[in-house]
Amino acid sequence: MKHDPIVTGHAAGATTAIVYTVCRLLVGLFPDWMYSMGQSWFHGIALQKLENTNLTLGSFFSGFISVTISAWLVGFLFASMYNSFLTKK
Repeated sequence: MKHDPIVTGHAAGATTAIVYTVCRLLVGLFPDWMYSMGQSWFHGIALQKLENTNLTLGSFFSGFISVTISAWLVGFLFASMYNSFLTKK
């Protein structure tokens, strides 16, 4: 079964956009819990050395757009590579 690179890119981009937005909401509502969660995911990295700043609307949208485009490109590349390997069987 082949993957449509455009559709896969859309799915990856949309999924990442949703996760990014939910993560931002959780950081705003439960900053200490999210900090602990982040620390548990990045073991070996001292997150307390990072500055805790409020996210502006501009930086939120900048991050939202860049992470969504990056995820779309990864999805597109994944589907293209998948199809390439599938046809080489």
